[in-house]
Amino acid sequence: MDDLFDSGPKQLGFDMGDSTPMRALEPDRDVIRAELDEILATAQAATDTLPWDERTFRYHKVVFPQMARWLPDDQRDQLCFDFAREVERLEQLLAA
Repeated sequence: MDDLFDSGPKQLGFDMGDSTPMRALEPDRDVIRAELDEILATAQAATDTLPWDERTFRYHKVVFPQMARWLPDDQRDQLCFDFAREVERLEQLLAA
């Protein structure tokens, strides 16, 4: 007896007839760098209050290092160091 499933698609519902492999999506490093530079500049420009609301501040604290992973190691490390320094300074503003 023939295998009943041999002639059908291997992954039910995912075979759309396109045999070209999917290419990996990788973000544009220049765009990432520009966005991180903008966030860092905004943080550095703050003198007496947070430049963002509390939720956005927490978001940047989490996402900034994750976005920086797309950059070369030396750039990533420098941007993360500078941002961490600004986060510390801004948290001291909050505590005052």
